[in-house]
Amino acid sequence: MGEGIQVVPHQVSVLIVDDLPIVRLSLQRILSKAGYRCREAEDVPGAMAVLDEDSIDLILCDIQMPGASGLDLVKAIQPRIPDTSVIMVSSLEGAETAIECLQQGAFGYVLKPYQPREILVQVNGALRRRMLEIAFRDREAQLAQKVREQTLEIRDSREEIALRLISASEHRDNETGMHVRRIGLYAAEMARLLGWDQQGVDTIQAAAPMHDIGKIGVPDAILQKPSALTEEEWVTMKRHTSMGATILKGSTVPFIQMGARIAIGHHEKWDGSGYPKGLRGEEITLEARITALVDVYDAVSNRRHYKDPWPEDRVVELIRKGHDTHFDPRLVDLFLANLERFRGILAANPDEAHDEDPGI
Repeated sequence: MGEGIQVVPHQVSVLIVDDLPIVRLSLQRILSKAGYRCREAEDVPGAMAVLDEDSIDLILCDIQMPGASGLDLVKAIQPRIPDTSVIMVSSLEGAETAIECLQQGAFGYVLKPYQPREILVQVNGALRRRMLEIAFRDREAQLAQKVREQTLEIRDSREEIALRLISASEHRDNETGMHVRRIGLYAAEMARLLGWDQQGVDTIQAAAPMHDIGKIGVPDAILQKPSALTEEEWVTMKRHTSMGATILKGSTVPFIQMGARIAIGHHEKWDGSGYPKGLRGEEITLEARITALVDVYDAVSNRRHYKDPWPEDRVVELIRKGHDTHFDPRLVDLFLANLERFRGILAANPDEAHDEDPGI
């Protein structure tokens, strides 16, 4: 590894730091003759000033200087390592300090008195190591970016699968395509507020839109009835929860598994008065409790062919009334405390004109 990396001296900027002018001159002559571009400083403050104004690839620094030492310089430029290689120049008495410099990130050290060839070998080795570390870091960054891109692609694919799964029921219902997409966005925002990791957030964003997939099994005469349902029709309508769970059950895919739990549980209520099982409190899965809340918020906040959108104060009043009865009280508090986030999602994802026009 690294055999192909070559140091090109005229492309390298070296900073020589020593309190003795004769030492700086000696090192400058050695390095300049080899083709390196050199700058000088007599102490650590002077070196830091050069670093602030110029791009330096390598620092050749004495350890023992009046005031701040070479070790202090290494510590001060720690955030720049490995962008800047550091080689310490030390007397035999400073060997222990030189080792400490290496532990702090210096790339090497040279003992006085030194030979020109030794200086050049150390400089070349330190620069090659620097180039390897930067190449490795860049490769890591490229791999991380690739992983992020693939993760986004997977997330987008999951959302597309979910939306395609529900498209059949959507076209038979009074809901809109943007409604189901917003449900996913609201649910993901709630998950973030609850401290879920990104995988959990992505999962519920794909799963929540499938909450009403069971409506595909409800007859059109009931699903699209403009007037109130009879008791018998209402019983049939309620079955969409269990039908949705049946459609999604048995999958090994996490977001579909969650979708099944949401489908069966999103009409349960905190006080046990919901359906289909009359579960109460934390017997209802958290993802279903989240979806129940955001589904109601979106349903009343938007226009449908049978109703106008409610004003926000009326929506908030409805959700507050559901505290401890319809909705998980903790989720209600969290939702209302962050209402502007959900208002933003609603505003950024409005129903499209063709969603409301049954003739299209």
